[in-house]
Amino acid sequence: MLRSRITGTGMYVPDKVVTNFDLEKLMDTTDSWIRERAGIVERRFVDSEVGTSGLAYEAAKMALSNAKLQASDIDFIVFATLSSDYLVPGSGVLLQEKLGIPGIPALDIRNQCTGFIYGLSVADQFIKTGMYKKIMVVGSEIHSTGLDLSTRGRDVGVLFGDGAGVVIVEPSDDPDRGVLSSHLHADGRFAKELFMENPGSLHIPRLTKEMLDDGSVYPIMNGRQVFKNAVIRFCEAITECLTANNVSPDQVKLVIPHQANLRITEAVAQRFNYTLDRVFSNIHKYGNTTAASIPIAMHEALMQGKINKGDYIVLVAFGSGFTWGSILLRW
Repeated sequence: MLRSRITGTGMYVPDKVVTNFDLEKLMDTTDSWIRERAGIVERRFVDSEVGTSGLAYEAAKMALSNAKLQASDIDFIVFATLSSDYLVPGSGVLLQEKLGIPGIPALDIRNQCTGFIYGLSVADQFIKTGMYKKIMVVGSEIHSTGLDLSTRGRDVGVLFGDGAGVVIVEPSDDPDRGVLSSHLHADGRFAKELFMENPGSLHIPRLTKEMLDDGSVYPIMNGRQVFKNAVIRFCEAITECLTANNVSPDQVKLVIPHQANLRITEAVAQRFNYTLDRVFSNIHKYGNTTAASIPIAMHEALMQGKINKGDYIVLVAFGSGFTWGSILLRW
């Protein structure tokens, strides 16, 4: 049976570093409050009109190099983002154009913080059926241009950053390596606990001055509800993928969670009796980069020597929708 194996990773973050002290100048907040609430010290913001596909392009070049491939080898792009360059079309075709590979399919995934998990699971199915052989899975976000960076929006505005991560997925006939299983979930009853109301097709017209004035064009979050559900779903999703493969928590080398909040990561580690070095975290450097956070973290974990051949690796995410899911890899 063919398995999907990640053969290359890459990442890119903008050069501009925005610290908590920088945000203190824009809103009523403090460095200590942000660190205590989320574990974030700094994040990256774009400082030019580069677009989400532009960040992805830089990460894609690195992933291709690490996989020892050319762009022309890629036969499918799966692009996860909530912050496409334009409302229409999605960023997948824009990345395709930048890479110079017209004609291949490009699929956009809109599952916010769980987008990369959904995207990798889609790629896994196409690899297993033999339909595509070299798939580029992208998570890329530009949040900074869509945040309310004033005191009104501080609860959300301090959390997010910009960045992109890319993996290359190819078939492997080694039954003991690659994606072992993926597990996806959603519960739309909680959609408005973390959402951005406008602009959207529900309203006529989609965008008005009133929407701009009342701040409904910015994301809002019920932090208490999101935190509570995130801890529960993270733990459930990890248990689900381990149980499905008869793997015990002790056998897992590394958990790579979506970088939502350091306190969530710590709660997950405590639940499974893991030391913090077994639950990867880089949120202090980049903030929450939504769909990009897992592939960025995976690339950094590889570069730091935290992932080696034969290791069991859990990828897990939770986010707006609510959506959540997990993937178990054998590297």
